Amino acid sequence: MTQLRIPAVYMRGGTSKGVFFVKDDLPADPAVRDRLLMRVIGSPDAYGKQIDGMGAATSSTSKVVLISKSTRPDCDVDYLFGQVAIDRPFIDWSGNCGNLTSAVGPFAISAGLVAAPADGAALVRIWQANIGKKINAIVPVKAGEVVEEGDFELDGVTFPSAEIRIEFIEPGGGDEDGEGGAMFPTGRLLDVLEVPGVGSIEATLINAGNPHVFVNASALGLKGTEMQGDMNGDKALLARLEAVRAQGAVAMGIAATVEEASRTKLHVPKLCFVSPAQSYTASDGKPVRAGDLDITARILSMGVLHHAMTGTGAVAIAVAAAIPGTVVHRTLKAGADPSRTVFGHPSGVLAVGADVEEREGQWLVTKAVMSRSARRIMEGWVRVPDTAAARG
Repeated sequence: MTQLRIPAVYMRGGTSKGVFFVKDDLPADPAVRDRLLMRVIGSPDAYGKQIDGMGAATSSTSKVVLISKSTRPDCDVDYLFGQVAIDRPFIDWSGNCGNLTSAVGPFAISAGLVAAPADGAALVRIWQANIGKKINAIVPVKAGEVVEEGDFELDGVTFPSAEIRIEFIEPGGGDEDGEGGAMFPTGRLLDVLEVPGVGSIEATLINAGNPHVFVNASALGLKGTEMQGDMNGDKALLARLEAVRAQGAVAMGIAATVEEASRTKLHVPKLCFVSPAQSYTASDGKPVRAGDLDITARILSMGVLHHAMTGTGAVAIAVAAAIPGTVVHRTLKAGADPSRTVFGHPSGVLAVGADVEEREGQWLVTKAVMSRSARRIMEGWVRVPDTAAARG
């Protein structure tokens, strides 16, 4: 059987992995392109394993990224992210992946899409096409090449790498053309979701980095220190949490009905539950101490508990923590600096920051900042049966 041969790079970015492409190397027709990309990843897979593709059967590794030179004068590259469903024929293009954002700059430099200085730090100006936002990546370089080795440690990633600083510019609300809604789509910092079978849930519905639904762990009957093994096999619990997320999607105007939210809006909004700073044991066995944290957080991605924290979830936590009255701000420990938040997640600890201000009763975010790392794992070509793209 003849197979297509497509240039690609398999990259880790933050605590996620994905297959990166130069957009021009893929079919221009979105429907043909999506069928091909699903086959690259190995979806849909009724077994849930993605054995016949590049995916690794988790939401953190079932991802594709398309990069192209930007036509915008204030950006270097356009970045389009696709979250590939594992068990159904669907790619969700509605939101960003903050973790893989950290790999965009290194990919763009190594692919020759952006010129780097001989030594020091390269500024890669990224247009995040899914949500219409600008992101700056500061990438270390030496002799014009991306530096990938270093001593920066990121909880959730086994080996240290070089630090990449990510600046999300004005991450709150919709895009610059007004699409995507306000930072607080309902106009309130705190809402009450009436969820059939669950009850009344206080929530902060915020559009920062990606749309997010923040709730207290206790409102869901959870402790807030749960790990993947505690939750991801409990179908009844996950169904209740999906009901909350879907109700939030409707309240935010992302979906018209909860049924639509659970069918076609799988990537966003994300449901994140927070609790006061607590001590627990991270997934690698190391202790996380309450005294080192401002808050404890967990996030669900594609219907299951994330093994660490999504990058855009970290952005949303940073922004919500800085705004009095949100679920996140109300849960911070006494005396915490709301402009710099240290939170605990299943794999460890992460520090994030946000610059916010209130103007005429409206909250505005100028910038949210975090550090990540990235690495090229494999580069060359992916092989795809040529019948994959042609299938109707």
